Amino acid sequence: MTQVHLSYGSGKVGVDVPDANLLQVVHMNPVSPLSDPRSVVERSLVSPIGCPPLAQLACGRDSACIVISDVTRPVPNSMILPPILQTLEQAGIPREKITILIATGIHRPNLGEELETLVGREIAANYRIVNHYSERMEDQQSLGEVDGIPVYINKTYLEADLKILTGLVELHLMAGYSGGRKSIVPGIASLETMKHMHGYRMIQKDGTTNGRLDDNPFHHAAVKVARKAGVDFILNVTLDESRNVTGVFAGELEAAHRKAVELVARSALVEVPEAADIILTCGGGVPLDTTLYQTLKAVAGCLGAIKEGGTMIIAARNAAGSGSPEFTELLHRLKNYQHYYELVRGPDYIQKDQWMIQELCNGLHRCRIFYYTEGLTTEDVRDFLMEPIPSLQAGLEIALKKHGPNAKVLAIPEGPYVVPRLKEPIQGLYSWDTAA
Repeated sequence: MTQVHLSYGSGKVGVDVPDANLLQVVHMNPVSPLSDPRSVVERSLVSPIGCPPLAQLACGRDSACIVISDVTRPVPNSMILPPILQTLEQAGIPREKITILIATGIHRPNLGEELETLVGREIAANYRIVNHYSERMEDQQSLGEVDGIPVYINKTYLEADLKILTGLVELHLMAGYSGGRKSIVPGIASLETMKHMHGYRMIQKDGTTNGRLDDNPFHHAAVKVARKAGVDFILNVTLDESRNVTGVFAGELEAAHRKAVELVARSALVEVPEAADIILTCGGGVPLDTTLYQTLKAVAGCLGAIKEGGTMIIAARNAAGSGSPEFTELLHRLKNYQHYYELVRGPDYIQKDQWMIQELCNGLHRCRIFYYTEGLTTEDVRDFLMEPIPSLQAGLEIALKKHGPNAKVLAIPEGPYVVPRLKEPIQGLYSWDTAA
């Protein structure tokens, strides 16, 4: 018997898996953490990838906007921001002309104590920090269209003389990898733009998936939007399973991002020998498993490694509940997962946050989903189209009974931060839907 510990909230939750059934416990391939990441950040500003040093770019500029991720991403902002801010001020940009813009995407704003947690007390007290509000059209400026997509981007960013993006590069269920251009889309884009970028037809393509940039329509459109908005410099980091910094990548938008992607691909894409009958996974712990909305990234992350008709067992604390009112309302509205497809095959857009429900329904099209949480009622879990379980152990026992004594179990302790890959990928995970 092997005990597997899945990330859950700020801790772990355990489950015993019979050795005869355990196919593999999928962890990130090891990458050594940086011994002094702050000094690496400082050096990266002086010797960036594919562009002049930040101090040189800042020289002669009147103002600057630094885009940072919101609280749903474990970016070490308090470590990476001070060297950037110091560089800008030493280059002659006055502190009052520097704005830190929180790339909330379509999420809620980060305020008060949460803001101090995000950037550190000293920065919160001494710099102008603003949240992006995707639904305030008066805060957005039109940049025309990209590939038929209407582009509206935050005015504060567009009006800045020097534009800097920061963030985390990790696997992403639609963009392939986060970081880089994602600080613009969805980071500081309007909901009107994201209706298309996260629309049904954009998602329902095999190329719009985890761990892929080439031939990924989301990635290519997002790069075009970012180019249109303008990006002078980026600084992205990579992390290991313990949230230690493993790399710092600063410089030109695509060149620096690609280098970060190369490291993440080596670490987070893990080959497995065969598809599993049962997958044990999770929401990745805080901050990602705070809501069901974010937790559903776990479904997309492992969908390519489960047999058709298999069972996926997910653990997530969901301390803040399900997610936005729009997301929750739409889930309650659905009779079954097929009902979702019936709705979206009319107009391309129903309402905010529908895209994560689409990922859930794509999972339910392929497998059964058990859900363990303390943050939602059993009635809500059922209403959200999944099957509530009292414990991971109970769920595993039900699944083993269903799939038989030779069932193969794949365990993914870090959930969506790691993607299991078959040597021969399963085709048509999304493109089975010809209506898309």
